[in-house]
Amino acid sequence: MRAPVLGFTLLAAVIAASAIAQTPTAPAAAPAAVPSAPAMTLFASSSEVTALIAKVRASRKEGQNLVTAPILSLAPYRASLEYRPATAPASLHEKDAEMFYVIEGTGTIVTGGKLTDETRTNAANLSGTSIAGGNAQAFAKGDFIIVPENTPHQITPSGGPVFLMALHVPRPTAWP
Repeated sequence: MRAPVLGFTLLAAVIAASAIAQTPTAPAAAPAAVPSAPAMTLFASSSEVTALIAKVRASRKEGQNLVTAPILSLAPYRASLEYRPATAPASLHEKDAEMFYVIEGTGTIVTGGKLTDETRTNAANLSGTSIAGGNAQAFAKGDFIIVPENTPHQITPSGGPVFLMALHVPRPTAWP
């Protein structure tokens, strides 16, 4: 089971990386709203990812510190574009690891420690205003980050917004 999960994780990262590395053939218009998640999307072209970046950027409302949109999905996996113009609340996913690929920007991710002002956002996720303790790691365009499940994490952009590809990876019931 580990090999298919790792294989899919790497495939999604390579698709996202290659989509960003290519130049689109024509500029895409940015619609007013970010699209909803399709049931299954197995491929995203470079021009589609570039257009999605423009859509997400255009859809951000004043004061929003995190905007997301789906890139790929194949249940139970989903890869999303995350636009982070400012520090968003800290998170902890109880059932999913989360892998990030940095498409654009620089910043710091704090992992570990304890959520401050912890609240439950849904049956499998917690949120907090910040993290007490933890380990800080600087990141830049092209870097990969993986956060194990049950690990608090918080991303702080530096010098401008950050675009990430985020891949949630559920823990299988039997993990060798």
